[in-house]
Amino acid sequence: IYKHKIERIETMKVSIVVPCFNEEKTVPLFFDEVEKFKGAHEFEYLFIDDGSKDGTLAAIKKLAAAYPYVRFVSFSRNFGKEAAMYAGLDHSTGDYVVIMDADLQHPPTMIPDMIKGIQEGYDCCAARRTTRKGEAPVRSFFSRMFYKVNKKMTNIDLVQGAVDFRIMTRQMVDSVLELSERQRFSKGIFSWVGFKTKWLPYENVERPLGSTKWSFWGLFKYAIDGITSFSITPLRIVTGMGFLISIFAFLYSIVTLIKTIIFGIDVPGYTTTLCAILFLGGIIELSIGVLGEYIANIYMEVKN
Repeated sequence: IYKHKIERIETMKVSIVVPCFNEEKTVPLFFDEVEKFKGAHEFEYLFIDDGSKDGTLAAIKKLAAAYPYVRFVSFSRNFGKEAAMYAGLDHSTGDYVVIMDADLQHPPTMIPDMIKGIQEGYDCCAARRTTRKGEAPVRSFFSRMFYKVNKKMTNIDLVQGAVDFRIMTRQMVDSVLELSERQRFSKGIFSWVGFKTKWLPYENVERPLGSTKWSFWGLFKYAIDGITSFSITPLRIVTGMGFLISIFAFLYSIVTLIKTIIFGIDVPGYTTTLCAILFLGGIIELSIGVLGEYIANIYMEVKN
């Protein structure tokens, strides 16, 4: 039995899923670097061209023509990294699947350690960035805040500094693919499906060529998607606000009525109008909150 397991590990097939967007110059460098850590394993490269505007697709096709174990998927337009990762996982055929960026900010030197982690019995071995050297201080601050807010507002344990760079068993990949939602937040999905994960720390690596494709606004929207994809807390906040406003409106209406009875009416119709507005405003807010609770249930159901 042990001999059979050892032989299977030595000949296991590893799919390398690589989302690419305008990475014409880095694709050849990426391939050459990763090949150095191939070892005795069978590698399958699956490049996903995410609607690149430069010569990325041509560079990928050149590799595919020279190496039979290089395959690619080309999108009709730019659908985003999340869609590219999903397509890569869906088309992968390896026993184990690695997701990593083409810009070499995910160090290929970690691949042997990741494979070793799988051999130790883990279902997933993922990278965790410990430093953000080279990033703008403001961007680093908001990144740290995102992990803290996400942890408080969602039911997933998102590890500080977690990145998409990881290796997964076929069982875990299949579980991720079963979640076919369109607005994807893969970091959260990887955590939500569970499985035994080993985390490998690494220091931030700057790109050798080009610049990042992520703008601050793009990252902000991505963070919002990350929170709303796994949390109905914003809807619960609306419910809580509706309840508080209703209580405040009721109490303020009583105070106003008492003052009117004791001190008389300053402006005719003022008390009636104020009480009606406060009461109806509170009821409307509370009603929206109740609707939000049902919408939250529908939302979680349709995500399947």
